[in-house]
Amino acid sequence: MSTSLESPLPSHYRSKQEFLASLPPWRRLLAKLNWHPTIEKKVASYASEQRAKQLRLETEKIKLDTEKIKLDTEKIKIEIEQIRNETEQLRSENERLRREDERLAELDARIAALWPSSNANATPVPPIESSSIP
Repeated sequence: MSTSLESPLPSHYRSKQEFLASLPPWRRLLAKLNWHPTIEKKVASYASEQRAKQLRLETEKIKLDTEKIKLDTEKIKIEIEQIRNETEQLRSENERLRREDERLAELDARIAALWPSSNANATPVPPIESSSIP
């Protein structure tokens, strides 16, 4: 079972034309008379087996890729859910801070209403420098 350098197929799986071309002229004539059609079927069978192997490999690769995509999709879904939770927490924190600001603004307004003259007549207190203290 030798293989030719020009063809990836073993010699018994070569086509009729390749086989005849490799023979000397006198042997070519004898081979034409003795050619069996089963050789052509073997060549076709070998080609279909190789194609089936290739398709199996491609199918396995597609299955692996599909599984990887499913895992990546699940990770993304988890991350999206985490982002939604964080967003909701930030919204509630923002709402709490807004209410706190409103409450503080209301307290500032009450303080200003109780001591209206403190803002108008207030004289700024000069800051105490640390170097002037003995």
